[in-house]
Amino acid sequence: MAQQQTGSSRKRKAPAVEAGAGSSSSQGLAAADGEGPLLPKKQKRPATRRRLVHYLKGREVGARGPAGLQGFEGELRGYAVQRLPELLTERQLDLGTLNKVFASQWLNARQVVCGTKCNTLFVVDVQSGHITRIPLLRDREAGLAQDQQGCGIHAIELNPSKTLLATGGENPNSLAIYQLPTLDPLCLGDRHGHKDWIFAVAWLSDTVAVSGSRDGTVALWQMDPDKFDDTVAWHSEVGLPVYAHIRPKDVEAIPRAIINPSNRKVRALACGAKNQELGAVSLDGYFHLWKARSTLSRLLSIRLPYCRENVCLTYCDDMSVYAVGSHSHVSFLDLRQGQQNIRPLCSREGGTGVRSLSFYRHIITVGTGQGSLLFYDIRAQKFLEERASATLESSSGPSGRKLRLACGRGWLNHNDFWVNYFGGMEVFPNALYTHCYNWPEMKLFVAGGPLPSGLHGNYAGLWS
Repeated sequence: MAQQQTGSSRKRKAPAVEAGAGSSSSQGLAAADGEGPLLPKKQKRPATRRRLVHYLKGREVGARGPAGLQGFEGELRGYAVQRLPELLTERQLDLGTLNKVFASQWLNARQVVCGTKCNTLFVVDVQSGHITRIPLLRDREAGLAQDQQGCGIHAIELNPSKTLLATGGENPNSLAIYQLPTLDPLCLGDRHGHKDWIFAVAWLSDTVAVSGSRDGTVALWQMDPDKFDDTVAWHSEVGLPVYAHIRPKDVEAIPRAIINPSNRKVRALACGAKNQELGAVSLDGYFHLWKARSTLSRLLSIRLPYCRENVCLTYCDDMSVYAVGSHSHVSFLDLRQGQQNIRPLCSREGGTGVRSLSFYRHIITVGTGQGSLLFYDIRAQKFLEERASATLESSSGPSGRKLRLACGRGWLNHNDFWVNYFGGMEVFPNALYTHCYNWPEMKLFVAGGPLPSGLHGNYAGLWS
């Protein structure tokens, strides 16, 4: 069923910049190799501080251990998230001629599912490099997708139990749901939903998802497999399994702003699961908060301090903080303390924008439009720094230089657009539209492509 593919200066008007994908989410728990500093002679370790190898072995077989072990696990997580970025090294992955990876999520320890600007949904094996294309789900009226060329797949999200995957359909206005781990189609939200491209998806629970669209609306969808038998289904001529066609339970419009009222496009979503809240960012420069139950109820709308190209959003459960990525800043919203009590960070990447964000504990990872990964400690309110010594065991302190991981060249199509606008540039930085962590394996998948919308190319790398 799935198709397979092997990974194989004249100045004019400035080209448009690619909007790219929204936020990315981290997964799993952290672990670290090695132990802490040795204790003095004749001093016994506390009973809860067992050897790390015993702890990891116990976790593999499901042992919970004493309550005090939770503190030890917290120390391990904190150590790992602080030290992992400086240990990462890159291995580029060959994606052939695919155009710009906008979204990605880990499926398991070896496979990452990705969506591209060329409307391709595929799974890449990060060990072998093998690529498997996943057929897209078609609307009941399939002709509608022909008018939506050039958008692509901007969002991929897994539900909390990792049994369902939500993304775009062949028509980018529709919400497609696949079952995991088989990636069999389950249903397609193409009835009375969005009238423009879906830019963002978030899961509120295992069976409830929300989508945000360029038409200025957010839609709430209920996935109930037991009821799909009563829904009109459609069978593809090419032999795809039958899947249901569903409609949203609720659709709410983003309120029109006084400034720039026509640009209400929903660009990114993030869910605060503990409070059943949904954060949304619109391109008119506003952050919106919704209470999400059986319907959506808007709680507030806040004008963001930086309003240009607000294209990504993430949420930190540990600190109850939203982070919004814009043209050159990341703004933080702690709604328990009013609107903002954490100063914004400046990416200082030449105004190319923050293109992807993810939180893990107190560290936020920033993917930029210049092909760099930056790491910011929200508690210390400063970027992680390179070590002064090349020896990781050295006791020397930070060097004062910001830790920056520079991604590789990827692949770029030297087409007419490149010749006319960028003919003198052999190396063009890739915007990092998406990144996602696999914490149990200590791996980071990063992907993207050239920032100008007319350039055709891709980048994907495994950092481990």
